[in-house]
Amino acid sequence: MDIFSAIEQRRSIKKYDTTHKMTPEEERRLLELALLSPTSFNIQNWRFVVVRDPELRKQIRAAAWNQAQIEECQLTVVLCADLRAWEKDPHRYWQNAPEPTRNALVPMIGKVYAGKDELQRDEAMRSIGIAAQTLMLAAKGLGYDSGALVGFDFAKVASLINLPADHVIGMIIVIGKRLHEPYSRGGQLPYEEVVIENRFPDATVRS
Repeated sequence: MDIFSAIEQRRSIKKYDTTHKMTPEEERRLLELALLSPTSFNIQNWRFVVVRDPELRKQIRAAAWNQAQIEECQLTVVLCADLRAWEKDPHRYWQNAPEPTRNALVPMIGKVYAGKDELQRDEAMRSIGIAAQTLMLAAKGLGYDSGALVGFDFAKVASLINLPADHVIGMIIVIGKRLHEPYSRGGQLPYEEVVIENRFPDATVRS
């Protein structure tokens, strides 16, 4: 499937065929594609918690107001990010770059993020969002469907997956073989409402 079709056909699916088996090769391919998602300064701060254990899936489902797709899909991934990835041996993010590039970029990382908790969290969420879309489009390209979930008890899920204190959860992605055709789109806003030329008209400027 080409990328344009994947974008057009990707929909959020809630019902999955529990009899289907995803191969280890398919799963590896999906996650390797997600790892190509861009991150600021190439810090690769996303972390993908693949939940295989049936009992853990059941517990996460309970923490997500009994959303069945967490158990019924082929692949359940809790998308997290390391808030402090920027300071954890940053040389490795540019180890294959030419020395002048490495020497210029690596020292900049700490200068940008050190002491800026809000920026660290913003960066984590940006990275998670980009990776999530990459994962869902890759799934569509491989013949699978997906859904992104934020309707769950974040603190409970963090406890269930032993989330480190310097990490944050962004969302849960479920991937699998759908049981039904997608419903009609709920309603798309007009192009002219969401695509703005140059600047917002007559808007109150934020200081």
